[in-house]
Amino acid sequence: MPDPAAVNTMFAQVAQRYDRANRILSCGVDLWWRRRLVRSVHTYRPARILDLATGSGDVAFALARGLAPGVRITGMDFCQPMLEVALAKQVIAGDPRLAAVAFAPGDGLNLPLPEASFEAVTIAFGLRNMADRARALAEMRRVLVPGGHLHVMEFSQPAPWLRPFYYFYMRHISPRLAGLVTGEPGAYRYLCDSIAQFPDRDGLAEEIRRAGFAGVQAVSLTGGMVAIHTGHRPAA
Repeated sequence: MPDPAAVNTMFAQVAQRYDRANRILSCGVDLWWRRRLVRSVHTYRPARILDLATGSGDVAFALARGLAPGVRITGMDFCQPMLEVALAKQVIAGDPRLAAVAFAPGDGLNLPLPEASFEAVTIAFGLRNMADRARALAEMRRVLVPGGHLHVMEFSQPAPWLRPFYYFYMRHISPRLAGLVTGEPGAYRYLCDSIAQFPDRDGLAEEIRRAGFAGVQAVSLTGGMVAIHTGHRPAA
């Protein structure tokens, strides 16, 4: 499992160039992935949302732009430099809809939040970085109201035909591109290693079920490179 201190340091080092690197390394496909996640959340019309591992705030902002007035979104991350980037983007955007988002520091393994606080929890490309996935999922379940929904978007294992090309790109090309953009190629070597060691779609679905979620489903995107998992905290 990842070392929390090392992960925090890594994201602090790339925070200022994180968004640019994402656009370049994904060829812009991350924008479409995010829209699919937001569409999944909007299906249930939650009034209170926790966006965990919010990073630079892109998912939180996308949610705020598409939900009805009155919805409150909490963006939480344990890396302060990433939160500072999110706060700066919020100010620069000047979009009144983004006032629905409040950012706060918080560790996904020990959330500083009361039980049953949210109707939805989202986490995009953050579960893979948790030092203890079972504990993180248990915390997400704890802060959901009974019947509230979890939405996990994460890298997965691509289809067999795509896997050789995908891992060649991740191991040999993306670190070099990332090095040019961020000056930190090592951060993106970690990205490749963490994806290779992460469960596939069915394996992650089983971990989510073991954490106490019901109705767990998974949808693959872009040849299986990414998957969105959903589930809910049982009402009983």
